[in-house]
Amino acid sequence: MNDSRRDMITALEAAGPHPSLGVQGRVFDRFVGTWDCDYANFKEDGTIERAHGEVIFGWVLDGRVVQDIWTWTDEKGSGQRELGTTLRFFDSKAGKWRIVWVDPISYAIKKLSGGAVGDRIVLEGTADDGSRIRWSFNEIRNDSFIWRGEKSRHASKTWRLVAEYHLKRRGTAASKEKNG
Repeated sequence: MNDSRRDMITALEAAGPHPSLGVQGRVFDRFVGTWDCDYANFKEDGTIERAHGEVIFGWVLDGRVVQDIWTWTDEKGSGQRELGTTLRFFDSKAGKWRIVWVDPISYAIKKLSGGAVGDRIVLEGTADDGSRIRWSFNEIRNDSFIWRGEKSRHASKTWRLVAEYHLKRRGTAASKEKNG
């Protein structure tokens, strides 16, 4: 039975990057799929909040945008699922990837820009409090990568690690062992 409420989801999906992206299409294409994620958020008081979840990346809007959905359940909390999403597109005029992160539970929106830097992906922006933020994809492999979030209150001269997420591609041997 056709459910018209799913029409938007069907219209969003794309099989891959739009040809107009050229080599830029490969920057985020390697993440398309489902990943298991171990989250660690480092608070200023030295405590660490941990969570487990998944991240799903896919092409949308005729392959001009990569969207991801991050979901998690913290270890000590209510067990309620939390989630956020990122939309990424390449701005050919600026020569950078631009992203918008939306976290509807925390009422947060973040905007960053950047791109490939050597074998990493680095994106920078400004937080609501005026501090600089930097998000990076590190140690990128076919079946794993590490995402880091950093914050600077000193005009990007020094950075404090605020989050480190270890991701394993779903379906890999390591993911199967972990999830039994």
